[in-house]
Formats: sequence, C-alpha cells, structure tokens
Amino acid sequence: MVDRPAVSDKIAIMTSGGDAAGMNPAVKSAVDHCRRMGAQPYLVEWGLRGMIEGWIKPATEESMYGIIHKGGTALGSSRSKRFFKLEFRKQAYENLEKLGISKLIVIGGDGSFGALHQFHCDFGVPFSGIPATIDNDIAGTDYCLGVDTALNMIRSSVDSIRDTASSFSRAFVVETMGRDCGYLAMTSALATGAEVCLVPEIPYDLDSIGERLRAERDAGKKYLLGIVAEGTGMGESLTRWMNDALDMDARLTVLGHVQRGGSPTVYDRIMAFKFGVAAVENLLAGETNKVVTFKDGAIYSRCIGEIAEVKHHCASDLINSCRHLSL
Repeated sequence: MVDRPAVSDKIAIMTSGGDAAGMNPAVKSAVDHCRRMGAQPYLVEWGLRGMIEGWIKPATEESMYGIIHKGGTALGSSRSKRFFKLEFRKQAYENLEKLGISKLIVIGGDGSFGALHQFHCDFGVPFSGIPATIDNDIAGTDYCLGVDTALNMIRSSVDSIRDTASSFSRAFVVETMGRDCGYLAMTSALATGAEVCLVPEIPYDLDSIGERLRAERDAGKKYLLGIVAEGTGMGESLTRWMNDALDMDARLTVLGHVQRGGSPTVYDRIMAFKFGVAAVENLLAGETNKVVTFKDGAIYSRCIGEIAEVKHHCASDLINSCRHLSL
C-alpha cells in the first residue's frame, strides 16, 4: 500500500462506454479505498457527457448503498462525440478544476481509455483505467469486468434452449455479442457442449461441418446447437443452412443486450474489488495514464500505449480448443 495522502487529494470516478456487470462493484471498491487512504472520492454521472456538463458530485455513503449487486452502471454511461473536440474537453477540465479534482478513474473499454489519454495530453490530468467490457477484447489483460456474468447469462439461455431443442429434435443457433472478438462464443460453445461454433478467429467449412453433423445424427444425436459470434454475420445463414442441408427444423435466437445485464457474479465482484483498489493506489503512487490489468493470475498496471496500440488476440489455447467445432 502507498502512504496515506493528504485529505486534499480528490479522485473522480466514472463509467464510460458500453455497460458491463461489475462496474458498480468497481465504483464502490474505488470509493471505499479512496476513503481508507484519506482521499476524497467524487462521482461523475453519465460518463464523458457528465464531465462536460459538470455532473460531478462527492461520493456519499448513501450513493453506495445497494449498488454492489446490481448490473449495468448506477452512474450512467454515454458516448459523447463532443468530447473529441478540444473546446468541450476544456469545459470538462474547468469543471474538475472548480472542484479541485486532480485525478480520474475511468471504468470502461479502450475507447474510453483513449479519450482520457487525450484529456491527459491536453490538461495533464492523470487517470487510471479499469477494463470493463463483456467482449473481453482489451489488449494486455486476460480479463475484463462483466465477462463472467455475461458468460453465465449465455449459459443459462443456452441451457434453456437445449430443453426445447431436445423436446422437438430441432437445431438451434444462438448468436452472442462479439463484433471482432469471438471470446464469448468460443467459451460458451465449450461450456454448453455446442456442436458448431463460428467466430471471426477461425475459418469454417460448412461442407465438413455438414458431414460431421449428419454422421452424429445417424449415430443417434437428436438435436443440434450452434453458437455464432455476431461479428461473423452468420446467424441467419447458419440457421437456414441447418434447415436445408441437414433437413432439420432450425431456429435462431439472438441474445442481444440481455448478455450485458444481470447481477454480477462472485468472480466479477472480486475482480472489481481488486481492480478498484489497484486503480486508486496507482494514482496515489503518482502513476499516470495507466490501465489496471490482470495477467497470469496477478494484477498489474500498463501504460495506455501498450493497450491502445496493440491489437487484441484471443488466447491460442481457446482458439485451438474450438477449431473442431468449425470443421
């Protein structure tokens, strides 16, 4: 732990970008640790827009009541295009300056980190980032807040779909979130025993898949499950293909934003606690433009350049484990 700072240190905490279960526990963890260290925590409502509008207030005990078990973000979030203009970033800086706030914690994705990095370049306000996105697609960290809760939401949905699939001997395709990253789809496919998994990271061969599935049906398989990442654009196509090529009644379920909701799992709450504590300590130790990361079972902090300038790749062992579901 760092030495206890002067009470005059003020740290503003915000959530930004897409919501993710675990944001609320992270806010509470950061607020509580600020108080333990003698710093004054503030809350920014509605993300980047709130910084511009001056929707910033001291964190109170009452504001932290009952948020740890809630999904989403109690502070609200936004993607403010105005923040990309210097005049509005200057307005945000002046709002912080009026309150004597000298440091920021942002809980979000790489877009939010990039915005705060530019803010630091303009006005010298240091920030510490906490990764929170259900796609788990931020470079430099093995885990982002919200991922475990999202996976459990998907698992619950697929298990329910399996019940009706087996009852009618149908094929079901389930589309998960993940524009450029197939982490949710791959992990869910392995966890639910799906027969097919299509993701951006793995080339697929429908002819080969068809031969395999027909053989499995001949051997007694009564229903089929396919998991598809939205980034492939193959949800409807795979459903039609299963109906035509396999002569099965096939249905598509697009899970959509239900994956972002739900009470945070124990794992997400514990990771939120660790991330929140680390973010506060990094700032009080004098670090700037750092993102808290989780790598090989330990908490680290990495420069924003190592996050923003590096393309994220899913772990090779996960990809290799799912290759047989695409062939």
